[in-house]
Amino acid sequence: MRPELAARLGENVPRYTSYPTAPHFHPGVDATACRGWMEALGNGDEISLYLHIPYCDRLCWFCACHTKQTRHYEPVTAYLRSLHAEIATVARIVAGKAGVRAVHLGGGSPTMLKPEDMVALGAALRASFDFLPDARISVEIEPNDMDDGRLDALAEIGMTRASLGVQDFDPKVQKAINREQSFLLTKAVVDGVRSRGVESVNLDLLYGLPHQTRESVSSTVEQALTLEPDRIALFGYAHVPWFKKHQTMIDEAWLPGPVERFAQSQLAARAIVDKGYEAIGLDHFAKPGDALAVASRSGTLHRNFQGYTEDRCETLIGLGPSSISQFRQGYAQNMPSTAEYGRMVAGGGLAAIRGIVLSDDDRVRGWIIERLMCDFAFSAIDLVERFGECGRRLLLEASSMALKDPDRLLVLDGDRFVVPAESRPFVRSIAAKFDTYLETGTARHSAAV
Repeated sequence: MRPELAARLGENVPRYTSYPTAPHFHPGVDATACRGWMEALGNGDEISLYLHIPYCDRLCWFCACHTKQTRHYEPVTAYLRSLHAEIATVARIVAGKAGVRAVHLGGGSPTMLKPEDMVALGAALRASFDFLPDARISVEIEPNDMDDGRLDALAEIGMTRASLGVQDFDPKVQKAINREQSFLLTKAVVDGVRSRGVESVNLDLLYGLPHQTRESVSSTVEQALTLEPDRIALFGYAHVPWFKKHQTMIDEAWLPGPVERFAQSQLAARAIVDKGYEAIGLDHFAKPGDALAVASRSGTLHRNFQGYTEDRCETLIGLGPSSISQFRQGYAQNMPSTAEYGRMVAGGGLAAIRGIVLSDDDRVRGWIIERLMCDFAFSAIDLVERFGECGRRLLLEASSMALKDPDRLLVLDGDRFVVPAESRPFVRSIAAKFDTYLETGTARHSAAV
């Protein structure tokens, strides 16, 4: 699997959950622009909703999410009032136009909400928006939060997919990242959601954590597989202490180097595939009958701010501080400060303060990057048919790249540009070659492998 490239291609590049990526958003896109994009939705459009809960009752040191620790519930209660206000405003703008295809609750820790608040939030969404009959609701679960009341609340709001953070089951690793969570606790939560009729369970695993070894990663994967999750996400730990100061609690001397990270990722991936899971894109795995695997086989897999998805909605509306919305016209991101966000939405306003309008070049490059990240390939014919002259310009660029690449990271096979199987772990670095913004910004990113 080309370990000699792991060190050389260990440069920091974006995860490409969007293109252009968030560091290139600017204040030229604001609440007025965001409102106009919502108003431009057409009758019969389908949308997805992302709700951000920016609180945790314990801060995990590995986390790079926009969240804050609170030992008191009053700030959460105040925040929920703001979130309900934003829901009402957005619903008024899109009323009668768009049906909700999917809802994702992330954070932070959505499951730190009290059961009655979770139920009230679910009720407000259904009362405010037109939900399609088969709409999916996924929730990120922190197992340490869970009890019967919260499990019942998640069932009541109609959760169809539970996503549990596992990271690693080794106590030494858990202590180093301030996330102590036993296998038995994780199993109890998985059993609890399944006993309440939840159809899909996803587990998030990490490699590259402090004190992780190939042996500890292998043991964690083996234990996780006994829970028979429908999906597994296998992420590389993103060490970005310049962005998230609490990551300075992790001594960099404890972190595995790029070659060891690469070995951990490949060991884990092989173990998961050997159990009958299909590899999805760079870092996801799913049982063959799962909707994600079906989308991958049919070429309809997509990528958004939650990672790989079968969600085909062109519009994703983010609710809550720091949430990012995706429209046909571009991206818009909400104010990250929880207090300022609350003031902006209190009077019926929107909270978008930055974003970017997509150019024709952005759309072509974004399509290429998404297809590489999802399919490890893209069709030259499809590129030109979709984008015309702009597509032809990118076709010449891709051809030159493939012909001049001594590492054969991207090769031309008939009318398709293909990332060979042995080069797929480096697909983020390949996608970065199409990113014209990368060299113009000052943003720092996580390791590519």
